[in-house]
Amino acid sequence: MVFMHKKIVITGASGFIGSCIVRYLNDLGISNLLLVDDIGKSEMWKNLVGKSFSDIISIKELFSYLQGREEEFSSIIHMGACTNTMEEDMSYLLENNYHFSRRLAEYALKNNVRFLYASSAATYGDGKQGFDDDENRLKELRPINRYAYSKHLFDLWLLEEKLLNKVTGFKFFNVFGPNEWHKGTMASMVYHMTKTIQKEGEVRLFKSTDSKYADGEQKRDFIYAKDVVRMVVSFLNNEIFGIFNIGNGEAATWNFIAREIFRSLGKKENIKYIDMPTLLVPGYQNYTCANMEKYKKATKEKNVTSWALPKAIEDYVKNYILVDKRW
Repeated sequence: MVFMHKKIVITGASGFIGSCIVRYLNDLGISNLLLVDDIGKSEMWKNLVGKSFSDIISIKELFSYLQGREEEFSSIIHMGACTNTMEEDMSYLLENNYHFSRRLAEYALKNNVRFLYASSAATYGDGKQGFDDDENRLKELRPINRYAYSKHLFDLWLLEEKLLNKVTGFKFFNVFGPNEWHKGTMASMVYHMTKTIQKEGEVRLFKSTDSKYADGEQKRDFIYAKDVVRMVVSFLNNEIFGIFNIGNGEAATWNFIAREIFRSLGKKENIKYIDMPTLLVPGYQNYTCANMEKYKKATKEKNVTSWALPKAIEDYVKNYILVDKRW
């Protein structure tokens, strides 16, 4: 791989996807990594145990650290952000998700450093305008929460500055997998359903509020973290630019996910349906599915994912959640 002779910067390195990227690169024999994160008193440090890297610094120190070291780095994988979709401090979101990303992209482009970054599928809003990663339609998107808007602003800035042909962004759909424990309520439903079944022996799903969907038949595009990081890292070794959806390209029902978790746990299926809170009804997405045609065409990959959903759920449940193991 052409990027191996120089260092790679990974922001958000102790987080969910960031730490999985570190593991994947380590498995490729790559440890020349500068990890960037503010772990504080959180448990995220556990995501880095057993991983190899050259240094780890606070995000506050990043630009001073990079100064004078421009020739040392080949790539920046920018996964660091406030990812709490319930965050209400818009100033905080703008500083972390928009202004900081702009500054880092400007540094990368000025110094000929490959720049990969996390956008978000949340930028698609309520999904009424589809889930097509055509950059010409970016201005049509209408995010429905502060987090999504902060991520969308960075996409729009790149578009306005005509930089989308020089960087690569990723709109992650419903990612699940190891190293997400610290996310609390923001961890995947695969994780939360597994824990609920272990504790209570049942899963509670929202009743449908749309006549087109039976209870539990609302759909999401779920993708395993191990597939996500493989897809992201592949862009370090090519010159494919723009914004790409990162999903399965197929939607699965909540009922399907729940049944696969019961199967993986070796427990009898026990699904109950509860009323959806009134406040959630207006913005609830009954269906999400990534359009993966642009990704397939650019990468020449016929099969987007290598982990079929049942196998991915089984791997996650048995080899990570049940044994409290990081990847």
